[in-house]
Amino acid sequence: MGFWWRPLATLSVIALFALLLGAGGGESLALKFAVLALLGYLVRQLWQENRLARWLEQGADRPAPSDIGVWGDIFYRLEKLQKRQSESQSELISALARFQHATEAVPDGIVILNEQDQIAWCNPASRKLLGLDSQRDRGQFVRYLLRQSDFVDFLNARDYSRQLNINSPANRDIKLMLQLVPFGAEQKLLMARDITELERVDAMRRDFVANVSHELRTPLTVVGGFVETLNDMDKPADADLRHYFGIMLNHTRRMQRLLDDLLTLSRLESSVNAVADEQVYMPELMRELAREGESLSRGKHTVRLEIDSQDWLSGSLQELQSAFSNLVSNAVRYTQEGGELTLRWFVRDGQPVFAVTDTGEGIASEHIPRLTERFYRVDRSRSRETGGTGLGLAIVKHILTRHGARLDIQSTPGKGSTFSAIFPAERLIPSKNEDEKPRLSLVK
Repeated sequence: MGFWWRPLATLSVIALFALLLGAGGGESLALKFAVLALLGYLVRQLWQENRLARWLEQGADRPAPSDIGVWGDIFYRLEKLQKRQSESQSELISALARFQHATEAVPDGIVILNEQDQIAWCNPASRKLLGLDSQRDRGQFVRYLLRQSDFVDFLNARDYSRQLNINSPANRDIKLMLQLVPFGAEQKLLMARDITELERVDAMRRDFVANVSHELRTPLTVVGGFVETLNDMDKPADADLRHYFGIMLNHTRRMQRLLDDLLTLSRLESSVNAVADEQVYMPELMRELAREGESLSRGKHTVRLEIDSQDWLSGSLQELQSAFSNLVSNAVRYTQEGGELTLRWFVRDGQPVFAVTDTGEGIASEHIPRLTERFYRVDRSRSRETGGTGLGLAIVKHILTRHGARLDIQSTPGKGSTFSAIFPAERLIPSKNEDEKPRLSLVK
């Protein structure tokens, strides 16, 4: 009754005046009054409808027409409803903008597909991973753009629990994991994640297990074989015993070196072991490393020492000496007899640098990025002949990483290589007085 009482009251007043006029003897006048009053009421209704139509056409940014009575209530309620709708629309636009910003920041490719597998929208990462563009490819069937047969079968299967690993159509060097997720009414999300690094790490893990097994199997086989031989011999000669025991001792030491390096890597990778904050007097350490290089060389190489700075280095003496020793021993092993090794300690652009330069065979550029991988060798047979475990540069990389440093490798095949450990400037300690003794003794 809330709406009807006002128009009914208006019509009742018109009818009452018409009856009063008719009772006074003016039936014709009463009829004319009723007709004119109803016509006026109708005209006013049409005028109000016209005002409403024009206001709706102008949009919600203009205030609603003002009036009294029924139309005043209608304008007020419509304006209130339109304000709520405008607020809801603003909130929806804001939420959509936040969603778009979030998806643009996500490194994974996200593609919205409709029920016919047409592209409705995709985020910027989809361009890099899938070669798709939201503006160019909108409305296109995704199977026409991603034509790999494995992907088409994956799309047709509609198995949302399944994942597919494929090479990126935009870059064959990128490995992707694809997954379909139900989204809204008959829509789907196609999600693409870059798993190139995960695949590389998994491959390294498999190679590591295989290499450790191979490295240990060979000396164990040799030692076991000689033990069986000795067991079958009634009275082995002293010369044979010395020969057999010498070979077994060499292979046992090789296994010991391998296990020591594995334990060192395990300790370096442990987050529990923090880097010791010690002051290392580099000139003395450089002289010790030079003596170590000469001992390993046994006079077969010329070892040069260049100390361009008397500064100290902040870090773990034991770890730094281990890393530098690995670089020196590598240079000795891979430099032919008569070659030269140069050990340098200097400061470049405010950064302390330890460098080892050799005149060895050099390394091809395709091998350099992988040199610090465990058991990666350019020449496997030569590495074993020289006593290498294949873990030296991996240890160097971990130690330098723990000190915030990096390993720079420059090499030219046939001319030699330079391995430089470049430390951050904050690890450089200004030199002390020349007559001041080092605060830390070297690790023997």
